[in-house]
Amino acid sequence: MTEAAPAGLLLAGVGKSLGGRPVLREVSMRLARGERVALLGESGVGKSTLLNIVAGLEPVDAGTVEVDGVRIDGMDERARTLWRRGALGFVFQAFHLLPHLDATQNVAVPLLLAGLPERQARERARDLLSRLGLADRADAPPGKLSGGEQQRVALARALVHAPTLVLADEPTGNLDPETAHEAMGHLIDACDAAGSTLLMVTHSPEAAARAQRRLRLTAAGIEPAA
Repeated sequence: MTEAAPAGLLLAGVGKSLGGRPVLREVSMRLARGERVALLGESGVGKSTLLNIVAGLEPVDAGTVEVDGVRIDGMDERARTLWRRGALGFVFQAFHLLPHLDATQNVAVPLLLAGLPERQARERARDLLSRLGLADRADAPPGKLSGGEQQRVALARALVHAPTLVLADEPTGNLDPETAHEAMGHLIDACDAAGSTLLMVTHSPEAAARAQRRLRLTAAGIEPAA
């Protein structure tokens, strides 16, 4: 009987250079399906680059990236795009909200791309925004939202389609302590409910403490963090 492909996230010997400068060297790690992991490290060590590689947004120079047994680094661009639509939620540090859409429409985008009817997509988006404390901002465009509000909209967009893998780049970086605590709670609850694997880059000790495991990215690779 053929052994089933491992679920979760697997990086093996990943290397990446930018502008001729090595950024990642021999990065290897495994996250079990449904595991919550915080990735720590000094600024400039390549944490955001690593997230972009896992998401298939940047190619690797060496090594392999597998999500639930599927080789992401071996896909062509169309296949990666289709995979991201269904399986990936990404909270970008710079938000990347669409300026011509209101908060509800931004959150509904992954559902619409997956083929959900617009009415159902908007209802689900509004429900999640309400749970994140943004019921009264659901019709506001990004330009009318504060940085913290934009961060919560970005969080909702990443979670609304119950992805199997969630990548979060400083998900509480623009939030006050109370809102950050609540947003982390929603992030964890949503990942647990969907069985999603969570890889979170953070400088926040409070956010890192709510992960099940902490890893540190260094110039030499990945090591356990206290």
